[in-house]
Amino acid sequence: MQENVRFCVQNADINVEERSAKHLLVRDTYTRKQIFFNYTIKDDIKQDEKVQQGLAGMGGRMNIYRAFLRRQIGNYLFGSLVAVLVVGSLILFSALQISVREYLKLLIVLLISFGIMAALEISVFFAQIKPIRKAMQEPHPTLTMLEQAYIHTHRMPKYAVLRIMGPHLLGMAVPATLMTYWLIRTGRIDIPYFYLLLAIAGAVLVAAMHALIEFFLTSSAIIPLIKEFRSRAMDLYHADFSLEGHVFLSIRPKFLITCMLIGTFPLVFFIMASQIRLHNYGQESFNGLQGYWAWAGMVLLMGTFFSSIAAWLLTRSVQHPINELYNAMNQVREEQPVQIQDEYSDEFSKLVAGFNMMVRGLQERERQSTQLLESFFTTLAVALDARDSYTAGHSLRVAEYSVIIGQLAGLAGKELDDLRKSALLHDIGKIGVPDSVLFKDGNLTEEEFNQIKSHPVLGENILLQVEPGDKMAPYLSGVRSHHERYDGKGYPDGLAGLTIPLHGRIIAVADAYDAMTSDRPYRKGMDHERALQILEQGRGSQWDPEFAGLLLAYFGRVAQTGKEEYSKRIG
Repeated sequence: MQENVRFCVQNADINVEERSAKHLLVRDTYTRKQIFFNYTIKDDIKQDEKVQQGLAGMGGRMNIYRAFLRRQIGNYLFGSLVAVLVVGSLILFSALQISVREYLKLLIVLLISFGIMAALEISVFFAQIKPIRKAMQEPHPTLTMLEQAYIHTHRMPKYAVLRIMGPHLLGMAVPATLMTYWLIRTGRIDIPYFYLLLAIAGAVLVAAMHALIEFFLTSSAIIPLIKEFRSRAMDLYHADFSLEGHVFLSIRPKFLITCMLIGTFPLVFFIMASQIRLHNYGQESFNGLQGYWAWAGMVLLMGTFFSSIAAWLLTRSVQHPINELYNAMNQVREEQPVQIQDEYSDEFSKLVAGFNMMVRGLQERERQSTQLLESFFTTLAVALDARDSYTAGHSLRVAEYSVIIGQLAGLAGKELDDLRKSALLHDIGKIGVPDSVLFKDGNLTEEEFNQIKSHPVLGENILLQVEPGDKMAPYLSGVRSHHERYDGKGYPDGLAGLTIPLHGRIIAVADAYDAMTSDRPYRKGMDHERALQILEQGRGSQWDPEFAGLLLAYFGRVAQTGKEEYSKRIG
């Protein structure tokens, strides 16, 4: 069945915290300057910690395995005790009309047969779980071993039925029938031989009901094992196990057999018990109508109890995958599509495989849309920078510096990506500034400077025209507020302190550093050390002290206080 399991090999994402000695090279093309930044993030996972994690992982796996064993043994004991002792004793003590001595002899037969059955079934059970135990205990299992254990785990409900109808039934019925036959033949008990046939039929009926219950309980118990094998295959080999719709046991026979047993078990059970009771009617009366209903009530109650458990388990087996799909559909509706773990062995596996195929299609479309949007941002930034040979690469460098500051400030994931895109487009409004003003060599007039100061608002208005609007919303604040000052003397809104949006405060520092170290028509770029000195002096007045301090610390500078600020023609 291994060919039915497909592997989706996925590229593992590299976590930035696990990278060490990463180097960022920022090149100023037009001034032929290269600034080499050695961006080192401390490796949090030491060798001894990896060993401890491996041991902890081994302990976690064995805890899952032991929990599975406890659950299976508990299910087995519950089903066996109810099916063999309770049901058997009910027929023995309520239907049969024999002496106390004969009761004791039959009870001994029942207990001996139960012991033989338990020994046989337990040995078969541990043989069945051997591939699972081997894969769980192995610190570094091969992919083939994990695959075999994964498939074998899916077959465990089927194996549970075979175990109950095989060693369980035969281990109980054969010894009990032979010993009871010997007792009747030797005259040690006085019951008709046809009782043995009724007992065998009753054993098959009870075993079938027990097997049904065991099937559903095992289907639930194997889910943690399935998840564990999939997780280990992904961690060790980047392979995702999936049945891709393969069906080990169809829903149709499962429903037919379950409904048939639920409907017929109480009736057949009552008929067999009644046959034994009525056979004794000629020897001894029912002790009146009240005694009859007391006896009949116990028989019907036991049959109904078994049927109720089976009905509840059948309902749960349908509700669980439906709820999983319903919750996953809600996530799709919220634009957060997530694949469902294929932990089913029936037609729900096909349904899950189809749903996961749809989700993969949505994720691929989202990836393409994101890629297109990324290209859109980069193209706009490059087109803007290409307008001015002096500022070529400025937007890309500001985005790089902003990401560095954001990472050091603890931003990650979507927050960090929104910051980068906002930084790429921070000067998009300069498209609306005339070339005569933007490229002027001399000092600007007040009117010309006001035109320069209008570019944050122009940039925001440009992005507001892009549809859908909610996609651009995360980038608006950074574009509009990247020229605000921490002391409230910036533009366009004169915001101060923490009222300035987060992206604006970060981009302001990155924009200032790159502007100071780049050549412009009206001045030559200053050296790196001088730019850092100005950042130190402007902390808390022109720039957010925290973010300016993070960039200084990144370059190995200890932040100091000061009042000097750089020219207002930054950016």
